Amino acid sequence: MARSSSSSPSARPVGSATRGTTNPNRLRRMDRWIAATHGPQLRRAADPVAVDLGYGAAPWTAVELLDRLRTARGDAEVVGVEIDPERVAAARPYERAGLVFLHGGFEVPLPGAPGRSPALIRAANVLRQYDEAAVAEVWARLCARLAPGGLLVEGTCDEIGRRHVWVALGPEGPRTVTFAARLGSLETPSDLAERLPKALIHRNVPGEPVHAFLRDFDRAWATAAPYGSLGARQRWIRSVRALRDAGWPLADGPRRWRLGEVTVRWTALAPRGAA
Repeated sequence: MARSSSSSPSARPVGSATRGTTNPNRLRRMDRWIAATHGPQLRRAADPVAVDLGYGAAPWTAVELLDRLRTARGDAEVVGVEIDPERVAAARPYERAGLVFLHGGFEVPLPGAPGRSPALIRAANVLRQYDEAAVAEVWARLCARLAPGGLLVEGTCDEIGRRHVWVALGPEGPRTVTFAARLGSLETPSDLAERLPKALIHRNVPGEPVHAFLRDFDRAWATAAPYGSLGARQRWIRSVRALRDAGWPLADGPRRWRLGEVTVRWTALAPRGAA
């Protein structure tokens, strides 16, 4: 299997090694959202290659991403990229048609001819260990690697994937923020605050939009408490509908809400002073 990539083999990968924590099915909520919302773009892509950037100490998330993307497009490919060469070597036995692992970082190497651009980059739990000030530069670098119509999904989740928050970005920059949870384990929506991506986690303070959103979400959740007798899903749907009615610009609807998700326009949650 070819090992050539679009980056110089002598170039040092851009970025730093993460802790590498990973578990099977940890990113299922993010993956199903990607397959559902980005599936049409993936089906139209001239080169349906996706990158699992910083997949960690074990290759499970890359293996699962390939299976899930192939529900949208049968010839989708996944490239697992890791800055730790030992992790790459450990993952190589899991390679198969459409799945390879490469040593690299934010330069996002791809196998094959130079000039390839990914239709999708997923960077989960990668920027968590970086400084907030580094986020904009990393986002810009990764977005510049995307193919036209491509998508970058960057976010954070807990160890078993019950709570997850991610930002979706296109070549032009950030578009939306999605909150996703296993509703049976959720006490209040603001429980998701600890999983905010690096661009937002330090902005959950009074005066910042993300703090106001979580405050309003908790209030809507409390008001919807009577619907809890019908199940956590009905309480969540009612709470999200109240957010929409209050003027928060949501980018999805009941079909996604039923899954324990809500997606908000980035412009409504962007830190003060951010674009």
